[in-house]
Amino acid sequence: MELVELTALRDALVGLPGVDGLSTEQRKRLTIAVELVANPSIIFMDEPTSGLDARAAAIVMRTVRNTVDTGRTVVCTIHQPSIDIFESFDELLLMKRGGQIIFAGPLGRNSHHLVEYFEVRILFLNQQCEKIL
Repeated sequence: MELVELTALRDALVGLPGVDGLSTEQRKRLTIAVELVANPSIIFMDEPTSGLDARAAAIVMRTVRNTVDTGRTVVCTIHQPSIDIFESFDELLLMKRGGQIIFAGPLGRNSHHLVEYFEVRILFLNQQCEKIL
């Protein structure tokens, strides 16, 4: 309960979403806690921040980071993360449709390297389009 920051809610009822009980963000953290009971060495999370506002997404990602800090591997799929969430990942495997790898490498505080890479690629592609037009 401490790892997922739900100790204060240990006696709460889950309830119905939006009606009573736990919020959507608390439910996501509870789902992570339920998975951790089995003490897995690797956890797969599909869109752990979907449907959450920025504050709630940051809390869930803090829970993910707490989980990683215990020595577990966490693999997440995520679309359009904020820069704060993006920087919270240690590594990125970016694939395009069909499974081709576009980028694979470290992130964290060095994510600006990836952003710079894509900015250069976009600039290059824009220049190529201008030549065609």
